[in-house]
Amino acid sequence: MPTFTSYDGTPLGYRVLPGPDPAGGPDLVCLPGGPMLDSAYLGDLGGLAAHRRLILLDPRGTGASAVPENPATYRCDRQVADVEALRRHLGLDRMDLLAHSAGANLAALYAARHPQHTGRLALITPSVAATGITVSGEQRLAAARLRRDEPWFPAAFAALERIVAGRAGADDWTAAEPFFHGRWDEATRQFAADGESRKNQEAAAAFGGDGAYDPAALRAALGRFEPPVLVLAGELDLQGPLPVMTEYAGLFKDARLAVRPGAGHFPWRDDPAAFASAVAEFLAAD
Repeated sequence: MPTFTSYDGTPLGYRVLPGPDPAGGPDLVCLPGGPMLDSAYLGDLGGLAAHRRLILLDPRGTGASAVPENPATYRCDRQVADVEALRRHLGLDRMDLLAHSAGANLAALYAARHPQHTGRLALITPSVAATGITVSGEQRLAAARLRRDEPWFPAAFAALERIVAGRAGADDWTAAEPFFHGRWDEATRQFAADGESRKNQEAAAAFGGDGAYDPAALRAALGRFEPPVLVLAGELDLQGPLPVMTEYAGLFKDARLAVRPGAGHFPWRDDPAAFASAVAEFLAAD
């Protein structure tokens, strides 16, 4: 994997998926979620690499990226400088960004701080934490009830109710895992297990720590952001229920909300071709 040196001397790695043009470009820089998962779980984003050259960053302390000397640099707002260091390393004046889940917080902070270097934003089942929007327990439960006909629903829903009520037991998060996916089969169970094992837990705990976000300032900046924004939601995603995704898209000056039917929190896995087509069409639009 290629590497570059970030602002504080930490070596960071990234994957390159060449795209349709053997000469490369145009680049789409991709920021994973987790928070603090390496980029491997993104795969080729459902075949999106057939449309754009993908640059998939491993956040500091994950995958091919080194552990920083100062763990305080795991905080989301401080990782903005990593994204900027990557842009400079790639020699891009302006870059399109795709971000998944918690990575959308980082993409939004980057766009607010460096709007002159930010092109289109594709925000995939985004976390809304940085904007101060809240997701209520009842909104999550309402999204979960869409799965009531699934064989695993009773046990998973009972676990989710305990989580929402603040009474989660040791096994409840694992029991509720099916709600994060459009289908719950052996391949998905393995995907979920792999993701949890690859997460930097120390970094994840610091990612949204005190001082990471200034919601009022970010909302104002996003309202001034000129380039088009795609907010791609999963119909079944209880992390981003549709009323929340609608409110989030409304923060941007020029945002389109696209809802993938039958998709959960990882929509490129639930319907790869439809996902890649939707994102590629957005990125290519005039």
